[in-house]
Amino acid sequence: MTSMAVKIRRREHRRQKRVERVQAKRYREERERRERAQLERANRHISLLSPKVVGCPVMRRVKSIKQPYGGYIPSRTLAATVLGDGDETLSPDGDVSAILIGIAVDYLTRLLSGSSAEESFDISLRGAWIVGEAGYASSLLSEVRGLDDVSVRNAIRLAGYDVCFRAGPRGYKPVEDIWPDDATIGNVRTMVGRALAFLEQYGPKTVDGFTFEGGYTDVIVAGDGDFLTEDTLWDFKVSKRRPTSQHTLQLLVYWRMGLHSVHPEFQPIKYLGIFNPRLNTAYRIPVADIPQAVIDEVEQQVIGYW
Repeated sequence: MTSMAVKIRRREHRRQKRVERVQAKRYREERERRERAQLERANRHISLLSPKVVGCPVMRRVKSIKQPYGGYIPSRTLAATVLGDGDETLSPDGDVSAILIGIAVDYLTRLLSGSSAEESFDISLRGAWIVGEAGYASSLLSEVRGLDDVSVRNAIRLAGYDVCFRAGPRGYKPVEDIWPDDATIGNVRTMVGRALAFLEQYGPKTVDGFTFEGGYTDVIVAGDGDFLTEDTLWDFKVSKRRPTSQHTLQLLVYWRMGLHSVHPEFQPIKYLGIFNPRLNTAYRIPVADIPQAVIDEVEQQVIGYW
């Protein structure tokens, strides 16, 4: 073999070695990337199932999530429809909390749109039973018949029992100490009227007070929503402000848990919506506009479907 042939052979050998080293490096980097991804997924799963988050109701879980900038569903992507006069025509609120007002508006709307009193105030009655006041709660409920002053006042008082069921009796304050003034009663009456008009336009309702049997996980073990109409999952809010990213994430969680549940009513849902009877405004987004990557991430990292 000539010296030239030897040189060529050596160069070819060195070139082949370089190619093999590059290929080995690429293979090693790809393997390390896959291992890091597997470790990250495992860590997320461990985080989801840690004692701090296991057994959360929906809203506690939603509030614990650090969302991407703007939120998984930015609130600005919801189309807003103003249905009439808003907060400017309501009186200044008294000393009754906005939470109780919102619950009373929700439950009175359920009652006056066709549900029974017991169904409409089911959570309140359960809470009253927990603190040993089932009899008093029943007497309050027996006088809830419409939107007269006594009915509205009793509905607000009954709302005070919800905390016992949702968070335990530690947060309970005696409902007989709840004394809504005339302005608060008038505001609730007006907002329920707006809610009923809203259901006339967007309804009728198909379900209210829906739950997610079959859709709960080790992470989210409780939660219930407000209303379904034929094609929309609705949540009621009585805030003085537009919906937030927490509100839109709550809707997304409800929808996905509903689809995983045993209830077929969630299958036709095409929109997620918020109705705010204080602002008298409906907000909606088509579910087709929600990126699949967002849905997948929320199902895995927020709800805990693995």
